[in-house]
Amino acid sequence: MAIGLRHSSIGKHWFGGWRAHGDHDRRRCEGAAIGRLILLVLAIAFLMPQSIAQTAAKEVRRVLFLNIFEPLSSPGVAILDQAIVAGLEKSPYQIELYSEDLDIDLFPDKATQREIRDTYIRRYRDRQPDLIIAVGPEPLRFLLESHHKAFPGIPIIFCGSTEEMLEQTKPDSHFTGVWGVATPDKTLLIALQLRPSTRHVAVVGGSGVYDRALESVARQSFRNYESKLDFIYLTDLVMPALLERLKHLPNDTIVYHTAITQDAAGSHFIDATQSVPLVAQAASAPVFVVDDVDVGRGSVGGHVLSFAAQGQVAADIAVRVLKGEKPENIPVVQAANVDMFDWRALQRWGIKERDLPPGSVILHRRLTLWESYKWYIMGGLSLILFEAILILGLLWQRAGRRKAETELVVSSDRLRLAVEAGKSVGWDWDVKSGQERRFGALDTMFGISTDNHSGNIREFRNCIYPADRERVWKAIAEARTDRKSYSIEFRVVRTDGVLRWVTARGEFYFTHRQKASHMLGMLVDITERKLAEEALSSLTGRLIEAQEEERRRIAREIHDDYQQRLAMLAIDLEDLAENIGNLNGDASGRLRGLWNYVSELAIDLHSLSHRLHSSTLESLGLVAGIEAFCEEFTDQQEIQIKFDYKNVPLRIPGDAALCLFRIVQEGLRNIKRHSGATEAEVRLEGMGENLHLTVSDRGKGFDPNVHSGKSGIGIRSMEERLRLLGGHLQIYSQPTEGARVEAWLRIGSPVAVCKQFAGR
Repeated sequence: MAIGLRHSSIGKHWFGGWRAHGDHDRRRCEGAAIGRLILLVLAIAFLMPQSIAQTAAKEVRRVLFLNIFEPLSSPGVAILDQAIVAGLEKSPYQIELYSEDLDIDLFPDKATQREIRDTYIRRYRDRQPDLIIAVGPEPLRFLLESHHKAFPGIPIIFCGSTEEMLEQTKPDSHFTGVWGVATPDKTLLIALQLRPSTRHVAVVGGSGVYDRALESVARQSFRNYESKLDFIYLTDLVMPALLERLKHLPNDTIVYHTAITQDAAGSHFIDATQSVPLVAQAASAPVFVVDDVDVGRGSVGGHVLSFAAQGQVAADIAVRVLKGEKPENIPVVQAANVDMFDWRALQRWGIKERDLPPGSVILHRRLTLWESYKWYIMGGLSLILFEAILILGLLWQRAGRRKAETELVVSSDRLRLAVEAGKSVGWDWDVKSGQERRFGALDTMFGISTDNHSGNIREFRNCIYPADRERVWKAIAEARTDRKSYSIEFRVVRTDGVLRWVTARGEFYFTHRQKASHMLGMLVDITERKLAEEALSSLTGRLIEAQEEERRRIAREIHDDYQQRLAMLAIDLEDLAENIGNLNGDASGRLRGLWNYVSELAIDLHSLSHRLHSSTLESLGLVAGIEAFCEEFTDQQEIQIKFDYKNVPLRIPGDAALCLFRIVQEGLRNIKRHSGATEAEVRLEGMGENLHLTVSDRGKGFDPNVHSGKSGIGIRSMEERLRLLGGHLQIYSQPTEGARVEAWLRIGSPVAVCKQFAGR
């Protein structure tokens, strides 16, 4: 592949931070020149291995980079561009690179932006690119608005942006690419593992558009932790005031830095190279960050966005598009984040490297004395002990071989006896040769008409149901690595295509050199048990459905028959009391009392009918049904119920709505019976494709691990209803500290959500 370069620079900046505006003109010229030089050097590096004859023979493809900022002053954009240019080497074409920058920080007003964008449209009107790569949210937004008119039919790949930054705008079929995913909650969990005494979280941010967007993501991500931690949002401050606040943070605090591209006074900063070092130096607590370019500047790190990973994915997609694949046939993907930390910051805050998540990337790590000279030390010790180790090793080898052979023979004999007695299958795998042997009830389990079968380990792996293979092989690999036995349930495919469920147990045997030599295992057929479990689950669902149908029938009879008859009786009693004027006072009062009693009985029957089957739930939906029940419960039980909801879809499947409604009923009844509380709270919230229901009180509480006869059935009923619909239930409680029941249920992607009540 050959790469040519065409470049036009309108400014310089980067995706993660803004540049201060002093001596802009001089820096701007220098930056543009150096930026062009960098891209030119990259292009030459890829061009050199190719001969002139080869280059001339290849077809030319034009690729336009449309960057949010000029790469030289934008570490994030520079990393993205470099990764994509490197990936384009895989293309079979001669690539002409064109690079343009929107630079919205230097020219933020709409009029100037229109001029800049009109310039690009005119510039490429007669020299249309074959592919456009949009780096950052603003270029993507520009192309979404104008590509049908200005760049018709040209495929567009995007990167360097998150879905939240585009709000409601969605790319059409001409677009594909990679989304970045900001995960403040995962960084928070890592921080809490490293600093378990944390009680306060200071969230630091600025006043710029990008700052506000990241702050909004952080607030949403931290919402589930607000009941456990004290969150302090240090935003909308001038930089000196912010730094002073950071010097006096409470004990047991961590800092989460979103971005400061602009402070409250309007001063601009490069987030990675200016804001992050200032914040990290001033803070009296460790600072965790959003993306990889912020690590290594005084911050500890975290589960960060990786610009390099986004660029590699975008490059692979670009090569596929250049080879002829349509963007609509290439799914949009999410870039993987990385656990990245600065060793120097870990030392500053006394954080142990062993406490970091497995596979973490550690920057600026200094070697210890042992790490620097361990090979010299080990070499000297090896020379001294060589002869003694050699003699002991030979003796140990002989003893170990005899012991391993004895253990293997004994284990194999025991396994064969167990298999023959239990009509199961034994499995013997020679790890070194890759050969495996199965014996036992092979006909029942695998459809093999023999009781002894040998083959390559790949043959056994192919017998496992495809969806289970990775999980099974991972369990076996972990058992081998950790030197422990394994136990796992999975499906196998017989030779006739029939599926059977099995449970497998086994362990590895190791040689004197601590290498795995054999693996012995047993497989037991549990298909009948699995079928029984499925039948039981189906029966439970039918029982619940029958129960609901019976409730509806009884409710209809109460409403349509008994309640109407009581109403007529009450009317007759009232007429009788008014028309019989000669009755004495006692008889008249007694007649009036009977009328009142009948009226109260009619009200109670109406209430019972509503509890058995809510017509409000059926006709107006889940929100209205829960609200009506909470109001009725407050009136009748003298417990003040606060109901709140957020982002609840307008249309919820009937079985899901009924399930959550019954959980509210059961939860509030338990509060009335057991908690002693005078107030309770019901909250319903939509979270993407899930509904989250919470019923809580501040009453006596209980130990959720001890199920009493009073509440156990109700809790099991809630769990079973949710399980049948693929949801799950969690109960949090301690004696004297109240209780909280949380239900999670997946309902799919909501089309629209209910509006909040006025005043909520």
